[in-house]
Amino acid sequence: MAVGASSANANDSIVVTAERRDEPLQRVPQSISVVSREEIVLINADHIAEILAGTPGVNIHRGSGAEHLTAIRSPVLTGGAGAGSFLFLENGVPIRSAGFANINGLFDAHYEIAERIETVRGPSGALYGANAIHGVINVITPSPTDDLSFFGEAFGDTEDRYKWKATISDTNNRHGFLAAASVTSESGYREDAGLDQQKASLRHVFQQEDVQIDTIFSLDNLEQETAGFIFGEAALNDRELRRMNDFPQARRDAKSSRLQSTISIATSENSSLKITPYARWNDMEFVQHFFPGNALEENGHWSAGIQSAYYHDEGPLSIIVGIDAEYTEGSLREFQEEPTIFSFTQGLHYDYEVTALNASGFAQTSYAFSDNTKAIAAIRIDGTIYDYTNNMSSGVDGRFFRPSDQKNRFVTASPKFSLLHRFSDNDSVYASYARGARPPQTTDLYRLQSNQIDNPARPETIDALELGVRGAIGEKIRYDLAGFWMNKKNFFFRDADGFNVPNGETRHVGVEADINIDLHPTLSLASAFTYARHTYRFERLTGTLSETIRFGDDADTAPRIIANTRLSWRPLDRLSFNAEWVSMGSYFTDAANSRSYEGHNLLHLRTEVAVTDELSVFGVVRNATNALYAERADFAFGNDRYFPGEERVLGFGIRYR
Repeated sequence: MAVGASSANANDSIVVTAERRDEPLQRVPQSISVVSREEIVLINADHIAEILAGTPGVNIHRGSGAEHLTAIRSPVLTGGAGAGSFLFLENGVPIRSAGFANINGLFDAHYEIAERIETVRGPSGALYGANAIHGVINVITPSPTDDLSFFGEAFGDTEDRYKWKATISDTNNRHGFLAAASVTSESGYREDAGLDQQKASLRHVFQQEDVQIDTIFSLDNLEQETAGFIFGEAALNDRELRRMNDFPQARRDAKSSRLQSTISIATSENSSLKITPYARWNDMEFVQHFFPGNALEENGHWSAGIQSAYYHDEGPLSIIVGIDAEYTEGSLREFQEEPTIFSFTQGLHYDYEVTALNASGFAQTSYAFSDNTKAIAAIRIDGTIYDYTNNMSSGVDGRFFRPSDQKNRFVTASPKFSLLHRFSDNDSVYASYARGARPPQTTDLYRLQSNQIDNPARPETIDALELGVRGAIGEKIRYDLAGFWMNKKNFFFRDADGFNVPNGETRHVGVEADINIDLHPTLSLASAFTYARHTYRFERLTGTLSETIRFGDDADTAPRIIANTRLSWRPLDRLSFNAEWVSMGSYFTDAANSRSYEGHNLLHLRTEVAVTDELSVFGVVRNATNALYAERADFAFGNDRYFPGEERVLGFGIRYR
């Protein structure tokens, strides 16, 4: 994804997610995409899914309000799989504790004011461990500026959505400061679906000779009335029915705060040390409108941890070693007020507490055989202990199974081997093998169902092969191509009847392209394309449940084709236009491959006019063709279900730099 010279393929791109330190993208033997600050400002996203729509291999389904489900070289995953398969970072630190992740975890990140967003596609467990099964998304807060600077923006649109954001920054001698805030308020595209969210970030950087201390504090508050699914294709294509909300009681309230401080020390000419202590807290409650019982879930956890990495670079040899550790206390309570419906019983379903201890060690060695060729070998060992306490009676209640008090221990290994060869400063090819591994989420182990008494969740693993090439053709064309093959075992997911499947196996094979072309000094084209097949590699033939899974069938919510193309035109220094085409291919909405969504194509238009050197006005037309489409389509409990996408929206804003 790119706009002009800010492309992720630009030769001077620097990424930090690959090794937890600055590194030129051309020297990274891995698929990484970067969304720059300029692109984030241009898109002015209502949801982070809009920002990442142009990243190859990434497919984020918007839910109601700030909610979302994620795919990175995968189907769009739900439940424990959705929470545990993707690692969401803010400035290199996980937003949630590994066993307590949230499938909607990106709404905590302060992406609205981010300096950039880096996405690693494919397993990244060697340096990051649990939850980096399919990929990593790292939202990076802006660094303090050298001189006093201010950025402010106000925006409103025809859906009664209003947004404000601002940053102020300066450096005084050895101290750099940044303060940023953003506020969103909207009445909602659908009935009883309003949203209010506030975020704040503070950053302080102290620099003295060979020591730097970088401290970041983040705060988020979300209050939203949640719209549930609409049912049936007729409702999806009816401009009145698609705005209805059959679940006016649904809501989601979430609060979180995070504090981290990275201490960087140059220990010698060739060595350095990074230590990052951190703490986090979050609390959330929401109505599970996607289940017939509409139960209220309350969950939260607090954590304290530390990351460390020691770097030594000498001659052709580079070594990284580190230890990470984290302690977490969390809880979950689920209560259904409504009368029993089917096997969803009235009353308290779960009430438990979990303490968790995670400790990990990792090492990576890189050796340059020549100026242009290097090999990398890495491994990480993760140890996890969960101590679970059940605060109510154990046993089966309807579809719900509450295990007795217990301790669970897991040890997983994540090796990686890579080879990179550079033909020139602009052209390189790489190949890699990686294994991702993670212990089950706490909800996978302790929020169980009646079919799991003798078949608990186990650690999930994925083995991945990747081949990629980056380069340029002349000075006008830049490209980043990658092919991948991945096989995942012990896949834990929820079927169309709401039952957990603990022992699935899937395969993921595809190609990705990120191409940027300077058509003219005033005109540029950026295109991201993905073709992939995500298939089940096991069978689940049963007459008791409606959903049968057959070996080789497509995984549900896994379109084979995803494409995004952006055309940017700047005819004058003070005037710019941008047109974005988003294409979502068709996909099956159930694992039995009996129901499907036909896909959609959307057109977004944007323009900005600089009134002065500091002040500009901008406008956007989202879904310019007024298409009727689904942000998410699935099939469950015998129904075709949809989250309808917004119709044509016109917005206007002012921006001060």
